[in-house]
Amino acid sequence: MEVILLEKIRNLGSLGEKVKVAPGYGRNYLVPQGKATYATADNLKKFELRRAELEKAAAEAIQAAEARQQTLAALPVIKIMAKAGEEGKLFGSIGTKDIADAVTAAGVEICKSEVILPTGVLRHVGDYDIEIEVHGDVMAHVKISVISSEAQ
Repeated sequence: MEVILLEKIRNLGSLGEKVKVAPGYGRNYLVPQGKATYATADNLKKFELRRAELEKAAAEAIQAAEARQQTLAALPVIKIMAKAGEEGKLFGSIGTKDIADAVTAAGVEICKSEVILPTGVLRHVGDYDIEIEVHGDVMAHVKISVISSEAQ
């Protein structure tokens, strides 16, 4: 299935590109979310008429994301308490939801889908530099400190 992207999507393409995607991905996610439209001749003409409007909206979204990135960069080290053994291994793990909740509590609202953990969940006490995908082109870094609470 071919679709025209109405915004930049990571690992897929940028605004205005005509890309091939799996039918379910296009039909169930991209089109209903307004991220793409079916690549028909009529839709190509409509897209070309709206291109300037979509590019302007994309530029505004990037500006807002950069402002949010600056706010995230200004945050102090965020501390997360977790039960851990004597060797620093956690009884459980710290995942994207836990990190998103801690950053939101610190004053900047993010959702768990914006938190990037390429090596998986955090399982040890220590300091971590976490990437936050604010926008497809804008990444922010937040310092997280996982601290052991009294294990009982």
